[in-house]
Amino acid sequence: MSDQGQPLCFAPDAARIETLALATLSRLPEPFAAHLANVVLFVEDFADEETLRAMGIDDPFELTGLYSGRPVGDSAQTGDLPPSIHLYRRPLLDEWVDTGVSLEALIAHVVIHEVGHHFGFSDEDMHALEDMVAP
Repeated sequence: MSDQGQPLCFAPDAARIETLALATLSRLPEPFAAHLANVVLFVEDFADEETLRAMGIDDPFELTGLYSGRPVGDSAQTGDLPPSIHLYRRPLLDEWVDTGVSLEALIAHVVIHEVGHHFGFSDEDMHALEDMVAP
């Protein structure tokens, strides 16, 4: 409790963000779920400098998530790392506060957008999938 008798509030940590992201992934129907079994999920405070530079982003708060890897259907190459979804906690928290959207809905939106890259979806397809798994 704070000095004024109000409960103290803490920003959700990486584990909480991961829990929400995994909950979104668990709601995906087949055949999507089967194709995501080897996708690795990372939650970091910010994208690293190399990633930001490669994407031409100056402000690390502008990037909330990133998909890395080959989309489903592309032939794997020797030395490929497993596909991954990176969620960036601090930009997500800023967007959460700025928009007033629930954290669950925001995380679901970003996760579905990154999953959409894994499947090579259009924005329209991503919105349809998001509607299917909305919290």
